Amino acid sequence: MVTKPKSTSAGNVQRLYGELKSMAVSFAFKPDERINESELSERLGASRTPLREALNRLVAEGLLVYRSGKGFFCRPLQPQSIFDLYEARLAVEREAVRLACQRAEEASIAALREMLEQVRPGKAHHEIEDLVDFDETFHLGVARLSGNAELVRMLESIQARIRFIRWIDMENRRQVTFGQHMDILEAISARDAARAQALVTEHVERRAEQISQVVREGYSRIYIPQLSA
Repeated sequence: MVTKPKSTSAGNVQRLYGELKSMAVSFAFKPDERINESELSERLGASRTPLREALNRLVAEGLLVYRSGKGFFCRPLQPQSIFDLYEARLAVEREAVRLACQRAEEASIAALREMLEQVRPGKAHHEIEDLVDFDETFHLGVARLSGNAELVRMLESIQARIRFIRWIDMENRRQVTFGQHMDILEAISARDAARAQALVTEHVERRAEQISQVVREGYSRIYIPQLSA
């Protein structure tokens, strides 16, 4: 087996962090699975020191779990934890649109509207992964209109932890997402904070039973390919 040359440079830590984050976000590690550091070290061509630094960064971001004396584990995939993240996301986004209605510049709103036009239904075909990327970009764009960097940072963290669930959810919502996004943006442009917050609530809020169903589907996506291989 040929491995990449090992390095302990800061650039290598960043590379490892990027690769491991992608794996953690997509549940390439199974829920609650213990992470084999030796196997990862060989697979990624990295020594243990930069690997552990990258793993610890992901623990700090809530994408992995560290258990004393046992090592690193993939985070669990549980309906309650996903529900909590959606509640937190809603709180952040409601405040972001309220501030955006006060602070957003028209040029910034126009730029976000132009970005939205790229995914107008019927204009072009987009894969689910692309639509999730556009969706995240839009919501972060709205958060940036608030002028509050901490709200943007919090939303980025939440989005990473729900991306897998969002990807599944998007398959059932691709037809309605564009219109809801455009309505939110128009409410911000009109400086109508109450309407913008109501629209965000309708767009983001998920009931517990909805989340439970998507989590069940998520488990089937994670494990069935392995069983059928």
